[in-house]
Amino acid sequence: MKVGLVSPYDLGRPGGVQDQVIRLAGWLRDAGHEPRVVGPGTDGPDGAILLGPTTVVAANRAKTPIRLDPRVGRELTAALSDVDVIHVHEPLMPAVCPAALRVDGPAKVATFHADPPAWVRSLYRHGRSGVRLAVRNAAVITAVSPIAGSSIDGVVEYRIIPNGIDVFRYVTGPKTPGKVAFLGRDDERKGLPVLLEAWPTVREAVPDATLSVLGSQRDQPMAGVEFFGWVGDETKEAELGSASVFCAPNLGGESFGIIVAEAMASGCAIVASTIPAFEHVAGPTATFVPPGESGELAQQIIRLLSDPDAAADLGAAATERVRRFDGSSVAADYIDAYQEAIVGR
Repeated sequence: MKVGLVSPYDLGRPGGVQDQVIRLAGWLRDAGHEPRVVGPGTDGPDGAILLGPTTVVAANRAKTPIRLDPRVGRELTAALSDVDVIHVHEPLMPAVCPAALRVDGPAKVATFHADPPAWVRSLYRHGRSGVRLAVRNAAVITAVSPIAGSSIDGVVEYRIIPNGIDVFRYVTGPKTPGKVAFLGRDDERKGLPVLLEAWPTVREAVPDATLSVLGSQRDQPMAGVEFFGWVGDETKEAELGSASVFCAPNLGGESFGIIVAEAMASGCAIVASTIPAFEHVAGPTATFVPPGESGELAQQIIRLLSDPDAAADLGAAATERVRRFDGSSVAADYIDAYQEAIVGR
């Protein structure tokens, strides 16, 4: 089966949706299919069809790189008209994804990823007919989590197919005593300032504690903190594998929590903000704190760094729970959706 995987966001920039599109291409290839990754950008993974430069738009407390050129439809038709099914990620995100849904011929599957802000949810509810019209060409609609799906409840029918990771490529130790890790862009909603505000309190209680900040870079030095900036998979997996505690201090706007799943697969004890997406992924295997509460965040990190046995127990439970999000299972669910869409076309 030839599958066109369409990303709305710049394929040359880090991001959760781009990551899932690229990972899914690999899982489909492993299953004997022919994926074709298409998206905006001037740089991207090998073999991807790139649609040109993007514009960074502030949305949902993040910087979102999208292509706004309305002429992109012609490029999408050239790239996708010969595939069996087009899988459009974030189908309402302009301008690439609505145009991909209008490509004549192939069957369509659409996936909603985001936990949109309240005003977008209101727009969906009050503009039901417009949303239905926009996704009318999608024979199957999915959402990556109940949180992502809640934005379209009562608007369109959908099924849940979660995001995934290659669970068994992550290492689970040995753990470095006192080591904490953070993974994410330095966007407001990722909560890095909350963690950095908590850190001096952690260091006062656990003087040898260290913090690896993956995915973000800052010039101001802090005691015990190493800023790695963007990292490749090898460095990410090594740092998570050796961390005793993983901190996800996000403020909201998350629909799944792939970073939490990666830390779970690495056997970390998780300290995360109490937001629905993270609760859905980690369940009882994580310690949750209210978003933005740096004092409580510090206390829970201190508690786990001071009790390695408790941290190890949480890490072991997390590695067991995360198996449900392995990429091979996710790909199998999407393959079923593709086949249903092709038959339904």
